[in-house]
Amino acid sequence: MSYLSEQEIIRRKKLDQLKLLGINPYPSEEYNVTSTICNILKNFTEKETISIAGRLMRLRILGKASFGEIKDHTGCIQIYFSKNHLDSEEMGKEDTYNIFLKKLIDIGDIIGVTGFLFKTKMNEITIYAHKLTLLSKSIRPLPQVKVDKKNKKTYDAFSNTEQRYRMRYVDLIVNDHVKEIFLKRTRIIQEIRNFLDDKGYIEVDTPILQSIPGGAIARPFETYHNTLGIPLYLRIANELYLKRLIIGGFHGVYEFSRNFRNEGMDRIHNPEFTVLELYIAYKDYYWMMNFTEKLMKCIWNKFQEKENNHINFKTPFSRISILDSIKKYTGFDLEKMEKEDLRKVCQKLHIEENVKMSKAKLIENIFEEKCEKNYINPTFIIDYPVEMSPLTKRHRHKKNLSERFELIINGQEIANAYSELNDPIDQLNRLREQMKFSEKNTKDESMSVDQDFIRALEFGMPPTAGIGIGIDRLVMLLTQKNSIQEVLLFPQMRPEKGGKK
Repeated sequence: MSYLSEQEIIRRKKLDQLKLLGINPYPSEEYNVTSTICNILKNFTEKETISIAGRLMRLRILGKASFGEIKDHTGCIQIYFSKNHLDSEEMGKEDTYNIFLKKLIDIGDIIGVTGFLFKTKMNEITIYAHKLTLLSKSIRPLPQVKVDKKNKKTYDAFSNTEQRYRMRYVDLIVNDHVKEIFLKRTRIIQEIRNFLDDKGYIEVDTPILQSIPGGAIARPFETYHNTLGIPLYLRIANELYLKRLIIGGFHGVYEFSRNFRNEGMDRIHNPEFTVLELYIAYKDYYWMMNFTEKLMKCIWNKFQEKENNHINFKTPFSRISILDSIKKYTGFDLEKMEKEDLRKVCQKLHIEENVKMSKAKLIENIFEEKCEKNYINPTFIIDYPVEMSPLTKRHRHKKNLSERFELIINGQEIANAYSELNDPIDQLNRLREQMKFSEKNTKDESMSVDQDFIRALEFGMPPTAGIGIGIDRLVMLLTQKNSIQEVLLFPQMRPEKGGKK
């Protein structure tokens, strides 16, 4: 056990001692919990007998009496242990206190406590324990985070970013605010679901394993199906499957889609991420802008943080075309520029460019580098060049543009929406053009031609509006977090050096 710390060695010895005493450190029996800590604190009744279970977070031995703190999924409460009144299933009162509690129980152990409620002289609600049960022995010590509630200070915080993301389970145990982020994430998703369900739209599931990585321009993760003998791809988008359902007769469908892209990682990108995709028949992108305003305002009003009051969610949201935005913040009018002209603009603006980049990619880079950060209040960036939007209808009034918008809030893209292209011949031609360019220049990122999707379009798809909303980024916005890793329970990371300890 040379790789173990001194504390880990001691705890393993305690584990052996417990077994010698006939105490199962990992019992199978159900433990009867009569209340939660939150309910106890809200509905305190003097002398009420209760039974709770949770993790021991503090333990202070004071001779014949000791104080501890237990934490369940709803909160923390103080426990009072008395030598003369504490008992257990396996041991007598004196041994329960002197041996079981004082020598064999550790901070981090999961315990059950039965006792009655009272208030201390400091008016703190406390459980007077008369029975103690070990439910799971912790053989690895927790970080000891000390909180000075009076002065609102935290000492020895478990705050190392890499450790927190790798050991999210520890992060959740010792940093209460982290759990609140993910509870809020769940409530946000549920509120969106309720909003869409109330409109009569149907939640569906579409394949994660796909034979063609379609619906977006991205590099996929590839795998292989042994029985079928074919390569498969983790989905980069679910768009084409949801459109198939509109073709099949559904009026409105949505999916909280887990997508996967084999690309770079930074504070707003993770290889797997969650997107809400919504498609409504007989609507267009103008309708979708109005709908998005209503949805976003609803979510904002319910979940905004006080610190977010610098963002004004007054409707209607501002609207500006992407080319006008670029002209406003760079001074360059890109409307009639060809690829080489765009490259020269990038060079002048010190923006990444190379000969392999398409016109769409060059325009996208300019906007993201020079414009996006300026939009703090919700703003619709509209009317993208056709080259940037191979799945979008051409604009009904503006030549060479498409009926597409992105919603930018606090300098980040939150949503992307189209009047969906439903002309099968135009769609096939645009996908083929996209493929030609990809094969010639950027093989890692491509828009594949899904022949079955084209066949589906040939049966006729009604005019349709579609939108994708980045759930992770929306949660970042509503929880005031600057990194996507903060709102993912288990963000992707490199394996630990030296193997698992």
